[in-house]
Amino acid sequence: MSTPNASSVAPAEDGRRGLFRRRPAAGTPAAAARDRRRSKQRRRLANVAGLMAALVLTGVGYSALAPGASAADDPTGNPSNAVEAGRELYTRSCITCHGSNLQGIEGRGPSLIGVGEAAVYFQVHTGRMPLVRQEAQAPERPPIFSEEEIDQLMAYIQENGGGPTLPSGDLRAGDLAEGGELFRLNCAQCHNFAGQGGALSSGKRAPSLEEANDMVIYTAMLSGPENMPVFGDNQLTPEEKRSIINYVQTLKAQADPGGAGIGRVGPVAEGLVIWVVGVGALLFGIFWMGTKA
Repeated sequence: MSTPNASSVAPAEDGRRGLFRRRPAAGTPAAAARDRRRSKQRRRLANVAGLMAALVLTGVGYSALAPGASAADDPTGNPSNAVEAGRELYTRSCITCHGSNLQGIEGRGPSLIGVGEAAVYFQVHTGRMPLVRQEAQAPERPPIFSEEEIDQLMAYIQENGGGPTLPSGDLRAGDLAEGGELFRLNCAQCHNFAGQGGALSSGKRAPSLEEANDMVIYTAMLSGPENMPVFGDNQLTPEEKRSIINYVQTLKAQADPGGAGIGRVGPVAEGLVIWVVGVGALLFGIFWMGTKA
């Protein structure tokens, strides 16, 4: 029976020692090296975790604080796209008279710096701009721009020139009696008591308010087009503007209790109709009776 020699036993023992190594005793150089390796690994993991947490917090913070899309933004919700589209519209239709930097051109068109989106809405929505030809007063026409294009043009003017913005909320949420008093005090001299408009000097005319919507009336007060004075928030508060709009729109909806309104321009027109119809009927009766006689 053979006995295993030392050379055959040694490799097996070495293999077992490789699989089941003892932990180095504390305080030895091997234990210190092991602790240093583990400390470096923990620091690396902590740095990676800290970086990931910072990225997540940055993303959450930006999402919470980033401004949302405004009413003048384009359908994709990107404000810069609306401004860029408005710039193209301005270059195509407005730059000839108002200049490349909204500064205006003498003899052609005024500066648009500071007019804001309120003036753009009034002028473009009522078809007064772009101007077809130079005349005493830009007439009201159907708008040539769509609602989306008007929003884009407003975004460009507001972004680069600043000025009054469009109001929000119910524009008729005002006191009717106060609105009537304010209208008679500030508006009736030009637009007459029924809002039908009237002639002004130098071939100009105060337009009728018959077809004007709430926003058109409000932006007209904010921007003061043509001969109309500017009624900023220091002259008429937003609540007073809403009261005036409530009065005007209520007045337009009322029926004429006396029959035909005759344009609601007052007793002059009514007296003229009475004279023309009455005297005409009287003359017709006289001639008819004369022929019969």
